[in-house]
Amino acid sequence: MTDMPTPEELFTRPFFFCGIGGSGMLPLAQIVLGRGAKVEGSDRSHDQGRTPEKFAAMESQGFVLHPQDGSGIISPDQVLVASAAIEDTVPEIQRANALDCLRLSRAELNSILFNTSGAGLAVAGTSGKSTVTGMLGWILHAVGRDPTIMNGAVMKNFVSPERPYASAVIGGRAIYVSEVDESDGSIALYRPAVGVLLNVSLDHKSMEELRQLFADYLARSRISVINADDPEALALLPHAKEVITFGIEQEKAQIGILPGTIAEGPVRQAAMVIDRHDGSEHALRLNLPGRHNLSNALAAIAGAAAAGIPVARAVEALGSFAGLARRFDIVGTTSSGITVIDDFGHNPEKCAATLRTLKSHPGRVIAFFQPHGYGPLHQMGDELAETFARELGPDDLTILCDPVYFGGTVDRSVGSERIVGLIEQAGGRAEYIPARDDVAAFIAERAQPGDRIVVMGARDDTLSEFAKGLLRRLS
Repeated sequence: MTDMPTPEELFTRPFFFCGIGGSGMLPLAQIVLGRGAKVEGSDRSHDQGRTPEKFAAMESQGFVLHPQDGSGIISPDQVLVASAAIEDTVPEIQRANALDCLRLSRAELNSILFNTSGAGLAVAGTSGKSTVTGMLGWILHAVGRDPTIMNGAVMKNFVSPERPYASAVIGGRAIYVSEVDESDGSIALYRPAVGVLLNVSLDHKSMEELRQLFADYLARSRISVINADDPEALALLPHAKEVITFGIEQEKAQIGILPGTIAEGPVRQAAMVIDRHDGSEHALRLNLPGRHNLSNALAAIAGAAAAGIPVARAVEALGSFAGLARRFDIVGTTSSGITVIDDFGHNPEKCAATLRTLKSHPGRVIAFFQPHGYGPLHQMGDELAETFARELGPDDLTILCDPVYFGGTVDRSVGSERIVGLIEQAGGRAEYIPARDDVAAFIAERAQPGDRIVVMGARDDTLSEFAKGLLRRLS
């Protein structure tokens, strides 16, 4: 491989993103394009004709798209950005190896952008990262700090006709806000000025590995922002240099909620935020439901405080935070009162948060879950089954189709049918319907007025189209 250029030299070179339409790749490609580099890419979804409107929007923004056949890799000067897990048989990888192109993983590129900014603000934890990144980015934008924001989800506040897929914001170079990922260990690459830690729970790695990764992350952060309500996160506090804590339940948390002030509704909530540094109180109105989103708001307020933003201004800014696509995203409600919700829930904690939010208000829940791969089902299938069985009631229903599979060598011998069996063993109601297309007909036959239907899963942009199609069918 060629030697690593300096960051200044790096962005004078042409970039090629393999899988450019992916939720982690697209925002990085947008930021690199915004830095003035030439950006090309390929994507299996583009070749297969999935989400054509997304790729049309990308081409209109200046991205050059190629078939995933290696034809876009033509020069040793090109920097290939590809997932660390991608197979060497992919034509782009073979071609880049033959030309001795510099290859970077998504996380390596993001960490270069992050670590060479004036101040990097990182958001870590097993769940809530994208929402808190969006909230923190919106606060900094609203108070005029011109942040660059790298997110794994589309931030509704920044969507425009020209930028319908606004999972990144290209601001100045003084502040870089990014979610950072523990699932592949790449969190170790980041040196944060502010390091937010939301929670520590089982996802892609064992708890022992996670504790070590997050402890090291706090030790590298100039100021740590820690969720005092999460026992695992709070236990890592001794590793931090300087700390701001936040929490709803924990009365010693520096940024907290005044007891008895939470007013919850099906689509929004309000509460009184207390800054225990000075005892000041601030009325928060949040256009998102769920206790987990109230915790996310406190994380963003505390993260902003660590970056020098007064709590009053952060609370005010969150009043106009519009949320993220596919994060408890209400697609619509039919005239008979059936609501369809599009949601990114895919690990036990994310799914539990969404289901709890739904169950805190009356009405039956039909949860359709598309697993985001066969590997994750092996890793956390038991915990997922336990989550659906525990959070849903006797009248509710969980439906699983086969996991997402876009090709590759993964073991597909055990799939969703095992999870459905485990849910039923634990006393829940569940159905296994292998093909997703058949799920829509199944739900349409059984949906009743007042039902909330939630479409859950990750790594598949077509789930949003499925949710919209389901609403049309029910209407």
